Amino acid sequence: MSAKKTAEPTPEGIARLGRQRLAAEEGARAMADAEKQSVDIRKNMLRLRELREAKEAADATLLASLPPPAPKKRTRKLPQ
Repeated sequence: MSAKKTAEPTPEGIARLGRQRLAAEEGARAMADAEKQSVDIRKNMLRLRELREAKEAADATLLASLPPPAPKKRTRKLPQ
C-alpha cells in the first residue's frame, strides 16, 4: 500500500515549515551577531595593542634619556 502525496499541505507540514523558517531566520541573526561581536573584539585588540606599543616606545625613550647606572662596587668578604 503506497501513500499518495497530495498537493495540499497538511497542518503539520505547514507548522514544520514555519518552524524551519523561524529557525533559519534565528540562525542567520545569530551568525550576524557573532560576526559583529568578532569584529568588535578585533577592533578592541588593535586599540589595546596600539596603546601598549605606544607605552613601550615611550618607556624605551625615557630609558634611553636617563644616564647609565653607576657601576656597583665590589666588596670583599673578610675572613672571620
